[in-house]
Amino acid sequence: MKITMLSFALFCVVCSFAQQILPEVERATVVDEILEERFNVLLPELMDTAAIDMWVVISREYNEDPVLKTMLPATWLNARRRTILLFYRNKSKNTIEKLAVARYDVGKSIVSAWDKEKQPDQWKRLIELIQERNPNKIGLNFSKDHNIADGLDKTDYDEFMSYLPKKMHSKVISAEQLAVRWIETRTPREMVIYNQLVDITHDIIAEAFSEKVITPGVTTTTEVEWWMRQKVTDLGLETWFHPTVDVQRSSEKLVDHLYSFSGRPDGLTIVPGDLLHCDFGITYLRLNTDCQELAYVLQPEEKQAPKFLVEGLKDGNSVQDFLTNNMIEGRTGNEILAKSLQEAKVAGLRPSIYTHPLGLYGHSAGTTIGMWDAQDGVMKDDGDKYPLNKNTVYAIELNTTITVPEWNRDIRIMLEEAGFYGENGFRYVNGRQTELLLIPRIKNHQGN
Repeated sequence: MKITMLSFALFCVVCSFAQQILPEVERATVVDEILEERFNVLLPELMDTAAIDMWVVISREYNEDPVLKTMLPATWLNARRRTILLFYRNKSKNTIEKLAVARYDVGKSIVSAWDKEKQPDQWKRLIELIQERNPNKIGLNFSKDHNIADGLDKTDYDEFMSYLPKKMHSKVISAEQLAVRWIETRTPREMVIYNQLVDITHDIIAEAFSEKVITPGVTTTTEVEWWMRQKVTDLGLETWFHPTVDVQRSSEKLVDHLYSFSGRPDGLTIVPGDLLHCDFGITYLRLNTDCQELAYVLQPEEKQAPKFLVEGLKDGNSVQDFLTNNMIEGRTGNEILAKSLQEAKVAGLRPSIYTHPLGLYGHSAGTTIGMWDAQDGVMKDDGDKYPLNKNTVYAIELNTTITVPEWNRDIRIMLEEAGFYGENGFRYVNGRQTELLLIPRIKNHQGN
């Protein structure tokens, strides 16, 4: 089945309402078509920007470079033996060669350039290809600061350098900027898909935080987590982390943020008056979502959430606004973090911001805007040097602490939504939560 750009866009619009998921064969078609576009349109632009005219990506089976994993065709789940990809950009001729120093073509885009019968040594064949093109710079995937750009293992690096003529050693540089830009940059077609992904994510959360799944006094947080996990599996999708559901209530004190990762109790029974919070994401068509939303379990006499929670969510939305208003191209993550925190605190809020790139990986490559345990900034390249670029997606992840006199305690309003930064500035990929989800739902109430 051939899926054109127009028909695919229309299909995605239908999907956002009907929650239809493409079968595997059609997913493969979409993945490979997107790869073709990324190789032929996006990659030349990125190589020119990085001033790297040759990019060599080397991996071995089951020890794949994170970048190479994003370049494999849909029918390749892993590298085969040692897979070496060579991209050569001739800017003056406006051409890009995509070669595989491997026994096979790597999908439709990357052509095999190694005949083992003619040249038994794979490394020697790679060097022949390099010498024939005589590039100015040879980019390899090693990096101190960007983990996703550091996929070349020491064995392959040593082998490569031992075969490469000494006179060409000075041409070898880190490809970290090119690798990060490849991972973080989204194409228009990918953004059509992203809208559907986030819509599906929102719908699963809305169903999980409803009377369809939760019976107050009976259902536990662990049961809701596994319901979400099973729902994803039943839809033919995947999660990139196990869902979490936690509770804040009047009878418990606010604990350190680390608690939600290491000390959160399992199997807590959900009861009326609870403020529920989830952290949940899915993987589909090689893209990932990451979302945190809130729900309130109504007391028998209540028809709406308490005013202090409604106002608390507005405070959380305000922190989001301070952050996203400061997302300006060229600013580093630390600059965005510092300015956003300062403005939010001046407004009387108690914020914490820990926003990360989102895309081909859940915790993806790009500029990091804070970490929950690094509110003074991230002292490495992805925070203090790497800038915000256009056509990138982020998990707008943060919280604000509010005092609740009715509960005689502080609570956190924790939120996370996918956001896109492009030519027209920032926008949410598929909206954000501005009203609490209610359990049970009240007629005519829109909770999302």
